[in-house]
Amino acid sequence: QVQLVESGGGLVQVGDSLRLSCAASGRTVNNFAMGWFRQAPGKEREFVAAISRTGGSTYYADSVKGRFTISRDNAKNTVYLQMNSLKPEDTAVYYCASAWRVGVPQRRSEYDYWGQGTQVTVSS
Repeated sequence: QVQLVESGGGLVQVGDSLRLSCAASGRTVNNFAMGWFRQAPGKEREFVAAISRTGGSTYYADSVKGRFTISRDNAKNTVYLQMNSLKPEDTAVYYCASAWRVGVPQRRSEYDYWGQGTQVTVSS
């Protein structure tokens, strides 16, 4: 079992930055690939970014490439999502997830454990 707790969400203005954190407990996070997904009201949950077990590989959705950065600190059992140049369309609940897989999984079905989410609202 892995428990994931996201934090760092909030209300920001267009162009601002936020850093989300995902703290894992129960099992060491370095055994898992980690990902961030988001879900806006009335829309399906979509992939945002993923990072491999060691952090050597990352992958991003086109909509956030160049603005968001995923990273991990396995010593702290924590994964981060640095979000810069935020836009109103980035408004969503952001979820952290873990996958018992190699590489950088991008499909929801590949992830085994999920956090409860943290709200990010970008106001224009």
